[in-house]
Amino acid sequence: MEDVLKELQELKDLTLMGQKQVLTLKEVAILTDLSPSHIYKLCCYKKIPYYKANGGSKYSYFDRDEINAWMLGNRIKTNDELETEAATRIVTGKPKRRGAAA
Repeated sequence: MEDVLKELQELKDLTLMGQKQVLTLKEVAILTDLSPSHIYKLCCYKKIPYYKANGGSKYSYFDRDEINAWMLGNRIKTNDELETEAATRIVTGKPKRRGAAA
């Protein structure tokens, strides 16, 4: 019975988390499926966007939309996309400029 109550509480917590825009480190760990210690390291190395309340709080806070964008920030092109891009470059004779959007 205690296990069932614990699982129900976890489901309730996940449901509430799904409605929040501002997340805690623990919630971001759940959302990203990364460990809390890894999220903390990402914060230390400034590899993930986060906030500090009043500029100096010991707690870190995260914007859900920014975390979603961060998770989707390094899209890998499909083989079809790469082949199309290569064919276009061959036909036009123009190499892609550095930093130019695809």
